[in-house]
Amino acid sequence: MAGAADDTLRPPTPGELRRLLRQEGLRPRHGLSQNFLTDAEALDTIVAAADLRPGDRVVEIGPGLGVLTRRLLAAGCTVVAIEVDPHLIGYLQRELDDADSLTLLHADALAIDPATLYPGEPYAVVANIPYHITSPLLHQFLGSDPPPMRAVLLLQAEVADRIAAPPGGMSYLSVFVQDLAEVEVVARVPASAFEPPPDVDSAILRLVVRPSPVVSPGERETFHRVVQAGFRQRRKQIHNSLVRELPVDRDAVVGALANCSVTPDRRPQTLSVAEWACLAAALGSHLEPARA
Repeated sequence: MAGAADDTLRPPTPGELRRLLRQEGLRPRHGLSQNFLTDAEALDTIVAAADLRPGDRVVEIGPGLGVLTRRLLAAGCTVVAIEVDPHLIGYLQRELDDADSLTLLHADALAIDPATLYPGEPYAVVANIPYHITSPLLHQFLGSDPPPMRAVLLLQAEVADRIAAPPGGMSYLSVFVQDLAEVEVVARVPASAFEPPPDVDSAILRLVVRPSPVVSPGERETFHRVVQAGFRQRRKQIHNSLVRELPVDRDAVVGALANCSVTPDRRPQTLSVAEWACLAAALGSHLEPARA
């Protein structure tokens, strides 16, 4: 891989980026979470965390001005970059038109079936993702068949911490992700590393998808139904949350909690993925199939 000293890989300084945007007639669109990364160290950390090899297949979401895209290509990767902004797509097509291993898609990433990007082939997601679509994007790609082998994402630090939280600070999103992947917050990235700077700091999150998720595919629908029910009343004790939100009687809930060694007075955020999986298995026979 070419090093960061290669001038073609050096990200623009904030001043250079502002001049480039003016020259191209572009303005960062807040509604698309367009905060452009200008920090070379953060870019190097993202690529290193992805553990890429020449020939690896990568999906990049929100390539922006292509600073990460260039590093992925320099690593010898085949890249599919998905950009919703037509002006940025035009810029990328001009700037990277000689990159044979790059496919640029002008599309909303949430409208794409991930399974169509590299059909039948393993791939990674490496991206400075638009922050406003973090949760649906994780559900879309991790829930696809097959999912990516791994993902390295730059996202809001608060969201990264929530995804990686241990029992005691769990949320529905962290349970969903940790069922499917091993999670690590790799590094913090300050707001000053972007132009324009966002209102919050960011973090680089690495997900390594589990070959065998905690929850089997046949139990996943019930699992998510039970977890969602629990977190709708996250400040309530778990037995009250489940009785209130699920069409099961109190005795069934009490029995399931006892079977899983979960005391009834615990709060939803204190349960581990394994405990949620146990509850879902114990309650599954009491639940009618969800209506379509």
